[in-house]
Amino acid sequence: MRVVLAEDSVILRDGLVALLARRGHQVLAALGDGETLVREVDALIATGTPPDVVVADIRMPPNHTDEGLRAALALRAAHPELGVLLFSQYVETRYASRLLAGDARGVGYLLKDRVADVGDFVDALRRVADGQTVLDPEVVSQLLSSSTARDDGVGRLTAREREVLELMAQGRSNGAIAEQLFLSYGAVEKNVAAIFTKLGLEPDAADHRRVLAVLRYLGV
Repeated sequence: MRVVLAEDSVILRDGLVALLARRGHQVLAALGDGETLVREVDALIATGTPPDVVVADIRMPPNHTDEGLRAALALRAAHPELGVLLFSQYVETRYASRLLAGDARGVGYLLKDRVADVGDFVDALRRVADGQTVLDPEVVSQLLSSSTARDDGVGRLTAREREVLELMAQGRSNGAIAEQLFLSYGAVEKNVAAIFTKLGLEPDAADHRRVLAVLRYLGV
């Protein structure tokens, strides 16, 4: 993978560069603020060396509020195919909602303190680069608790279907869901099909039903 990092902590930034390099990935740039991130990614894309995924903290200089998020939103607006992973110390539901409100394919949000395994982090990066949606379980939980506008279709889901959909929201594949819930692969497929039906998500080449179902569930 080709990666661009935006993290104002020098120690964490250098650590991420080192661990990605050790695993054979190419870090095209490692930056400390949002404005430089946008300029650098635009330049890389213009010269024909686009990153597969951008990793950005939410709070960066100069004000340490939402500079990283605004940079991520600007990059996604200009380059919809670009994978973006927010890597933050905090759960910011309003920021997560803004990022997911557009096309949520190739979007992720992980919490720094909850990533205990390097392999899991790199796997999340790879899934985001491949166009999947990857959310930390705590982000999912807080989005659900903060959501007030719920579609009737969500209320028709069974308890098992809700479990499956919550794991889908975390970016789990059908195989991983089957392992987590001790179900057969076929049982998971049936639950996923039932979710799509109850949420009224008909097959459409222009839409990604898995992502749409997750967004409906989260109230985004």
